[in-house]
Amino acid sequence: MSKTIAINAGSSSLKWQLYQMPEETVLAKGIIERIGLKDSIVTVKFADQKAEQVLDIPDHVEAVKILLEDLLKHGIIADFSEITGVGHRVVAGGEIFKDSVVITDEVLKQIEDLSSLAPLHNPANAAGIKAFKDILPEVTSVAVFDTAFHATMPEVAYRYPLPNKFYHEHKVRKYGAHGTSHFYVSREAAKLLGKPLEETKVITAHIGNGISISAIDGGQSVDTSMGFTPLAGPMMGTRSGDIDPAIIPYLIENVDELKDAADVINVLNKQSGILGIAEISSDMREVEAGVEAGDEKCTLAFNMLVNRLQKFIGQYFAVLNGADALVFTAGIGENSVKVREAVVNGLTWFGMELDPEKNVFGYSGDISTVDSRVKVLVVPTDEELVIARDVERLK
Repeated sequence: MSKTIAINAGSSSLKWQLYQMPEETVLAKGIIERIGLKDSIVTVKFADQKAEQVLDIPDHVEAVKILLEDLLKHGIIADFSEITGVGHRVVAGGEIFKDSVVITDEVLKQIEDLSSLAPLHNPANAAGIKAFKDILPEVTSVAVFDTAFHATMPEVAYRYPLPNKFYHEHKVRKYGAHGTSHFYVSREAAKLLGKPLEETKVITAHIGNGISISAIDGGQSVDTSMGFTPLAGPMMGTRSGDIDPAIIPYLIENVDELKDAADVINVLNKQSGILGIAEISSDMREVEAGVEAGDEKCTLAFNMLVNRLQKFIGQYFAVLNGADALVFTAGIGENSVKVREAVVNGLTWFGMELDPEKNVFGYSGDISTVDSRVKVLVVPTDEELVIARDVERLK
């Protein structure tokens, strides 16, 4: 009986899920937070139990050791030999990786070399890969790329209107992200619609701390909001999303603490978006509480987010020339009744209408009325399952 572990390594976190394969049974899952900081938090959930501990975890190598030790300590596995595959989420695959791939030393180097396309993500992804390879060197490791699903975008969508040499010589183009999530929810949406995947047109809205909207025709990505890096698109938790690029040199010239482009990009990635406007938090739950309390900054942040989401969703109705469904997923998309309601209420011209009895916390599936010409769906994403399946496919 083989077990596959799906890994999602962030810059200071490591999420994981252990599956019994090929049954796809979840045996355990957990997260290690605050890696590299004091009081790191380790959480393991298994067999209706939850275990937590607070430790000082200096790096991803130590985090992986603790994860594997916990699997033994809690009796989730009896021996490391039970783990036959490890799948790693990797954000940026560039033009090199258009499908998942078994990780070799060359592949690992290429992932590290692609860090400029996802500076917040690829270095952490590579750290997680190295940590597992150090401890379980004989186990098949597979990289599953966020960008791979978007490899089907036509050139008219992925090219920027820059001189040709920047694409041909430097590969400056739209790559997208969250592809694993968009892949999964688009297929679940086809099942909910009762239509063959190849006959569906859906707009998928992955709305979490990171946000991306995709236009999916017949199960293939034809356009997406994230671009050369995951900074593009609607405003996000701490990311600005699309801005006028001329703002960057303007800020360097006029703001003393911003010395160069790297300083500005850091602000755009880590201090902007919902956090930059609301100021109290990047967490939508806190922002919505602020809106309820009459906080003007929170209200502006909420309304700006809704405005940007509506703009991208609207343009993808044009790209697809109509759609069967709008699909909400990820942390905010799955859980925020108010965001879904506000977004859809501004798009009723397209034929969407929410059923208030279904648009409630915890409900998944079709949340639109029977008369809604475009269905509105809530589909919980499951990137870890896609990762586990790709490990099995490539082992």
